[in-house]
Amino acid sequence: MCSAAAAASLLIAAGARGQTGWPDRAVRIIVPYPAGGSTDVLARILAERLNAMYGQPFVIENRPGAGGNIGIAAVTTSIPDGYTVGAATIGHFAINQFLYKTMPYDPQRDMIPASMTWELPNVFVVASEHVPAKSVAEFVVWAKQKGKLNFGSPGVGTSPHLSGVLFARRSGLDAVHVPFRGAAQTIPAMLSGNVDFAIDNLASYIALIQSGKMRALAVTSAARWPTLPDVPTMGEAGVNDFVVTSWAAFVLPAATPRPIVDKLSGAMKQIAADEGVQKRFLVAGARILSSTPEEATTFADKERARWKDVVALSGLTPQ
Repeated sequence: MCSAAAAASLLIAAGARGQTGWPDRAVRIIVPYPAGGSTDVLARILAERLNAMYGQPFVIENRPGAGGNIGIAAVTTSIPDGYTVGAATIGHFAINQFLYKTMPYDPQRDMIPASMTWELPNVFVVASEHVPAKSVAEFVVWAKQKGKLNFGSPGVGTSPHLSGVLFARRSGLDAVHVPFRGAAQTIPAMLSGNVDFAIDNLASYIALIQSGKMRALAVTSAARWPTLPDVPTMGEAGVNDFVVTSWAAFVLPAATPRPIVDKLSGAMKQIAADEGVQKRFLVAGARILSSTPEEATTFADKERARWKDVVALSGLTPQ
C-alpha cells in the first residue's frame, strides 16, 4: 500500500510539474514523413519559433512509413507528458482509417489535437523535361497518346494519392499509383522520367516550380494561390468539384494534461499572428493556422465524413 501511495504521489507531482513548467526540457516533434517533404519543412519552421518562444529545443524526429501511421502511433503510445508532439495531417485524422484494415491508433480516441497548424493546396505537377503539356487539357491528350502512366504520392491514403486516383478516373486515364515514403523520393523519380505526374502538396514543389524544373498545371484550392497567380485552379482547368486542401495539426497523446494542451494551443495562436511567419509559410507554399483543440476536433470530424465518401468514390478498398 505504501509503495502504491508513493507511486501515486510521484505521478501527481510529475503531472503538476508538467502542467506548470512545460516545457522545461527538449520536446520531440515527430514528423511521420521523411525530411524534405512539406510536413517536414513546415514543422521545422514552427519548431524554430517554439524554441525561441520557450528557450527549449523542439527537435524534429522523422518517423516515416505506412502512410504516416508509424510516426503517429509513436506519438499516441508515448508518455502523455507533453514532450512528444506529432505533426499529424489530414491522412491521420480522416483518411487512413478507411484505407488500412489494421490501424495502430484510433484518431478519435488516442490523440488530442492542440491546434491546427497549416493548410495548403495540392498542385498538379509534371517534369518540364519529360512532359510537354502546358495545361491539364494538353496533359490528358498527351497521356492518352502515351497509354499507361505512373503517378507518385507520399504514400497510400494521402490526399495526393487520392487526388491522383480521382483525376485518372475522371479523365479516363490508365494511371498506376507509385507510393513513395515522401516527396523527397517522388521528385527524383519525376525528374528522371520514371513518374509522369503528381498532384502533391505545393510546399514540397514550390522551389522546383519556381526554378522551372517542374511545371505547375493547376492547383486544387478553391481560388488561385497567392504565390502562383498564373496557375489556374482545377476548376478553371476544366476539372470540376476538385477542391482538395491538405491540413495538419499538432497532436498529443489523449491523456496529456489539459493545461499542456492549452499551452501549446496558445503558442500556435501567437505564432500564427506573426506576420513574418505568415510570409514564410506563404513562400513555402502554405497558410499558417491556429485553433482551439475543440475547433480542430470539430473540423477533423467533418473532414472524416467527407473523405470517407471520397475513398468510396475512388474505388480503393482497405489493404
